[in-house]
Amino acid sequence: METRKQPDRAPPVRQGVFRRTILRANTAVALALAATLGLMFNYLSYRHYGRLDWSRGRYFTLSEKTRSLLAGLTGSVDVVVFLQPHQELFEDVHQLLREYEYASPQIHVERVDPDRDLARTEELMRRYEVSEPNVIVFDSGGRRKYVRAAEIAEYDYTALQYGRSPERVAFKGEQAFSSAIYSITQIRKPTVYFLQGHGERDIESFERGLGYAAIAEFIRRDHAEVKPLVLGPNPVVPDDASALVVAGPQKALAPAELDVLRDYLERQGRLLLLLDAATTTGLEPLLEKWGVRIGDDVVLDATRTLTGRELFITEYEPHPITRRLNGLSTVLYLPRSVEPLDGEPVGEPVDRPAVTALALCSESGWAETDRLENPMRYDPERDRPGPVPVAVAVEKGPLPGIDVQIRPTRLVIIGDSDFVANGVMTGANADFFLSALNWLLEREELMAIAAKPVEDNRLIMTATQLRTLFWIVMAGLPALPALLGTLVWWRRRT
Repeated sequence: METRKQPDRAPPVRQGVFRRTILRANTAVALALAATLGLMFNYLSYRHYGRLDWSRGRYFTLSEKTRSLLAGLTGSVDVVVFLQPHQELFEDVHQLLREYEYASPQIHVERVDPDRDLARTEELMRRYEVSEPNVIVFDSGGRRKYVRAAEIAEYDYTALQYGRSPERVAFKGEQAFSSAIYSITQIRKPTVYFLQGHGERDIESFERGLGYAAIAEFIRRDHAEVKPLVLGPNPVVPDDASALVVAGPQKALAPAELDVLRDYLERQGRLLLLLDAATTTGLEPLLEKWGVRIGDDVVLDATRTLTGRELFITEYEPHPITRRLNGLSTVLYLPRSVEPLDGEPVGEPVDRPAVTALALCSESGWAETDRLENPMRYDPERDRPGPVPVAVAVEKGPLPGIDVQIRPTRLVIIGDSDFVANGVMTGANADFFLSALNWLLEREELMAIAAKPVEDNRLIMTATQLRTLFWIVMAGLPALPALLGTLVWWRRRT
């Protein structure tokens, strides 16, 4: 019987080898494609990347003012950080300086640990003449600025009364670092004089609520000299005066001194006046010629006060001084009205000063003319309804397009001097003052860098919630793997 010949079939072993080869080839191709995609993704992310600040309140986001300053750098700025890792500010300083490096290729940061990098630390301390740790050095072409760790934080020391450590309430790193960069990259250092001799605020006094030592230190930190000025027998404003501050005079200026200020303004001077209520300074007639009226009153606003003495300013009129203050609160204490005169100031159009109100009370406020009234109430027959200005800016210069090279005269008048005294610079008080001063000095890049408040984020839980959390952590989480293992065992068995 003839048998039919069966067709040849590949041995099972050969089919298995072929299948494994195909699978391996597919795996290799997939891995190659994944690696290629990964390399392409990393290349694109390296060439085109961005940074996002995910911290609460955008803690490390640089202000537009700092970005403008960094964008204008033409020379290299070396930053050396001598901070110990256990220092409270170490991480904040590290993260903030990373943002500076990212914002400008001119910023080069080196961090050394004084406890571990002994040789490198000693070398850099000798080069930059540093005698103690916990300091940040900024260097540009041999010009240096030293920022101590204590200068970049504000503390609340009331906890010391209860035996606790001081509490950090604000981080001033951006303000200190940007000021340091500005100070070593600018050639000219302006000089700000504070008039003395008429009961004005003392820039050397640390007395709470009276002295001006704190705000004077803010000005120095912004790369400016601060000097007192006493107009003696031969009164004159020094030629090196970049700006003159008259803060809270309690006595009237002599006629000769008023003539000096009048002449100073005619020579394109820069004047910042902080004039308290219930005082007569003799400056009133001079200011009227500049289109400003100083009121013999007190500005009140029942909707913007806590005790009746303070006036909270939260909205500002458009001006370079107030551009970055919107949303911030300035607190003035029983301010007087300072407002533009009705009608046009005296003079030809080219000589007329431009007067701009900076801050006002709300429509519910008023200018109280009877300061002895207790409590003070609005009287429509004597008092003026709001909104009433309490601060103005004045600029006198050429008409646009005539001669932009002429340096204009600038004045800022604020109806209070308490708001930047030691210990009462709350909210945006210092920012408002420094913005006004930097506008007078034509230094818009340093106007109003605010300190970042330190937010204390706490999780408050009840006793029941704490017990529930305890059982979840101590019993629930350890039992979860056992439960999963039991489910797998039961699944396999069934």
